[in-house]
Amino acid sequence: MADRRTVDELSLEELEQLLIIKRREARMQRLHQLATQGRVVEVNPLALEQAPAPTPGRGAAGHPGRRFSAVQMRPLDAAAPSPASAPSRGRRLRDHILLGIEILALAGLLFVFISTYETLRTLNQEVTTARAAGQEVPVPTPTPLVHFERLPGGHTPPNQLGGTAPDVPLHLQQWVQPAPPQPVPTPSVGKPTRIVIPAIGVDAPIVEGVTWEDLKKGVGHLPGSAHPGQRGNMYLAAHNDIFGEIFRDLEKLELGDEFTVYSGSQQFRYKVTAKRIIDPTDVSVMLPSTKPIATLQTCYPYLVDTHRLVVIGELVE
Repeated sequence: MADRRTVDELSLEELEQLLIIKRREARMQRLHQLATQGRVVEVNPLALEQAPAPTPGRGAAGHPGRRFSAVQMRPLDAAAPSPASAPSRGRRLRDHILLGIEILALAGLLFVFISTYETLRTLNQEVTTARAAGQEVPVPTPTPLVHFERLPGGHTPPNQLGGTAPDVPLHLQQWVQPAPPQPVPTPSVGKPTRIVIPAIGVDAPIVEGVTWEDLKKGVGHLPGSAHPGQRGNMYLAAHNDIFGEIFRDLEKLELGDEFTVYSGSQQFRYKVTAKRIIDPTDVSVMLPSTKPIATLQTCYPYLVDTHRLVVIGELVE
């Protein structure tokens, strides 16, 4: 049955006992809160209930300055870690995973670098082989359209009856009739054979064609475009990162720089008047021109090749 007496009706011993109970309940509530936070390992409620009330200045065993605690401390169990250790272990696992990802990324970059270097070296070797093979190509010997066993001409003197009898069959006489005199053609400038750009240290041969195999041998001249010195657009192209990297530093040309294009022993000077970066689909730079210009083209940027760099020069009078 609950005690319904007021405080004034209680004795001094009962008040002291009630105060001890209130303090014990407050201490148990505080210890329970600390245990929930992981700051106390274990709470023994029996020890709190069985512990005798200490006297002022003396412990339960009569030793001055010593007091028994209801909290029993024990070492942390490895099999049951505290809540504070769980985030630390998860953080270490995350760090190990991130370290492994960084190592794999570094290995991938090294592999890409090595494979790119080997590809460039192979392509440059192909350039050397193609140029050497191009120098050894034999010049074809022209053959006549009609083969005769002997030179055409008659053997009978012209003063005989009937005149000179031709010694060539009738169906072949049209091939041996004297041709009408032809006007001597005016010598014209031939195809470009060499380009020299002093500002970026380029001195390379020019070949006819802009295909993959053509650009292995040097700077390619677009078939059908103008010849050196002629009115029109002389279109020249070369790689900047493979096949000798002939136009590697083409972007360093400035307005006013000059370059020379040779056609055999003839040379023609051009001055840079424009420099543009365009899309690969912009073929307007290949169109003919009413002025004698030279268009130099390469890929851009270096080793990326998503655009095209175009340098335009006008013939210097």
